[in-house]
Amino acid sequence: MDLTCSIKGIVNAERPGQGIADIVKAGFFNVFLDFSLYCSANELENLGKEINKKPRKYQVAENPIELQTVMALMRNKCVSAGVACQVAAAPYLRRDTKREDLNERIRELVEESIKACGNMGCRYLVVRPLFAGIPEEDVWKVNREYYLSLISLAKDNNVTILLVNQCKSVNGHLVRGICSDGRTAADWVDALNRAAKEDRFGFCMDVGVCNLCGQNMYDFAKILGSRIKAVMLCDCNGHEENAMLPFTCVNNHSSQTDWLNLIRGLRETGFDGQLIMNMEDTVTAFSPILRPALLELARKVADYFKWQIELERLLKKHSSIVLFGAGNMCRNYMKCYGEKYPPLFTCDNNTKLWGTSFCGLEVKNPESLKELPEDCAIFICNVYYREIEQQLRDMGVKNPIEFFNDEYMPTFYFDRLEDGGNR
Repeated sequence: MDLTCSIKGIVNAERPGQGIADIVKAGFFNVFLDFSLYCSANELENLGKEINKKPRKYQVAENPIELQTVMALMRNKCVSAGVACQVAAAPYLRRDTKREDLNERIRELVEESIKACGNMGCRYLVVRPLFAGIPEEDVWKVNREYYLSLISLAKDNNVTILLVNQCKSVNGHLVRGICSDGRTAADWVDALNRAAKEDRFGFCMDVGVCNLCGQNMYDFAKILGSRIKAVMLCDCNGHEENAMLPFTCVNNHSSQTDWLNLIRGLRETGFDGQLIMNMEDTVTAFSPILRPALLELARKVADYFKWQIELERLLKKHSSIVLFGAGNMCRNYMKCYGEKYPPLFTCDNNTKLWGTSFCGLEVKNPESLKELPEDCAIFICNVYYREIEQQLRDMGVKNPIEFFNDEYMPTFYFDRLEDGGNR
């Protein structure tokens, strides 16, 4: 899984050096380039209109071929910083636009975006479907022709085109739009790949859009399965379109995004693509002086998602394991993974439990961990992860130590032990 940072809100398109350096310092070595930085939806909406605004040096909206020129500086800065770009997004129209005359301009911009991806070695390009002036009954017909017209160019540049779920505005309310139904989105991708006679199309799952549309992200991810090549992670309140750092949109101590079903869905499908951190609104609210620290936190959050999504892959990695902890977390482990990845035993610091049985496992003294074969992994089933890890290292235990976490399990053991729920 590639951990990728969106440059929106972080990198100045005309002076990208500092932003790219901050991203690298935070530990991200993959970036998501949104070509709308060079050709925004508002610029496209105002195309042909008299606007009293200082024009950009390059008029990409008026002359799409200039996209190649303006991308050169960004591409060079990324290369010199050792940053890869595996996924990008083509320019797009405003959601409420009525200007169907811009559909042809979007097609031209998408073609230039594909060429830009080819020049950069970028594998994936997110291309939003056409919608302006298209009757609902013709949406698939028009977009099928649109996407198929891009196949030859995509092949020549070794680019996979990613469809993405959309929302639309109805009387000021955001509701499900094109490709927001999982089955429909899967059918579109499959039909396009059949026509291309290869896997030239995939899907980018936008978590913010899922949240705005009130979708069950577990079902959405499960239906799309391996078609999902990228996931756009961002938080919002479910009513307004914001791109916030995950876990930061909170009401009454509760997150406003259903991270449980997202992680469960991606874990079950074995997601191993581009995990994109999109936090434009959070970043722009912070002073530039504080942004490096914020980006470091974002990297930790990305690591957390990767760990949670790949938890079962982590269990599968070790030939034998033991658990540390004989409490609620151990119970949930045994309920979800006890048969598939059976531990040799568990241990606990509570001397009263030594020699007893817990969920079918013998509970041993932590000293017994010193006798383990060196390739046996110890999974800590207790919220005091770091404290227990230090205890084991101080004891001289050299085995691999991993953390088990039951926050996002497929099922839960609801008869909690009466110890405050900490174990």
